Amino acid sequence: MGMADDVISELRGRISKTLDDLRRELAKVRTGRANPQLLDSVRVDYYGTATPLNQVANVTVADPRLIVIKPWDLTVITAVEKALQKSELGLNPANDGQVIRVPIPPLNEERRREYVRLVKRYAESAHVAVRNIRRDQMEKIKGAEKAKQVSADDAKRASERLQKVADRYIAKVDEAAARKEAEIMEV
Repeated sequence: MGMADDVISELRGRISKTLDDLRRELAKVRTGRANPQLLDSVRVDYYGTATPLNQVANVTVADPRLIVIKPWDLTVITAVEKALQKSELGLNPANDGQVIRVPIPPLNEERRREYVRLVKRYAESAHVAVRNIRRDQMEKIKGAEKAKQVSADDAKRASERLQKVADRYIAKVDEAAARKEAEIMEV
């Protein structure tokens, strides 16, 4: 049953990456609460190079509704402010010459529902990715069975194990999405 273990191990590795990607995407979705990961997609023009914000400044959460950005090089403070304003996050940064304060406004009901739809879209994409990975691994098992590398019974058992692992990961995707939805809808 060594081949089945290899296939299942590969399935777990690939699906874990998909789950990590989903968690990263979900971290970027606003919840009305300050979160430094919210700014991960912001790129600052740093001497002609689009540089991630966290590589030119220290990003911290001062309180549940305020992110504080302290650039290491004060000459880029206006570039950081412009990058925040250009981002599609709907944030209004305040620059005092030393640090940039980014208040996180509370979400209205319509915006919350929009973000919940976005979370569901991310979760559905993760479901599709898990199903595609499962299908690829199932084809490997069927190919091995046709090539007479494993018996029909072993292939059936391996397929069942594969399905159980995939189902567990789909449940983890649903759990992560439900947690994020609850966070968004929390007033």
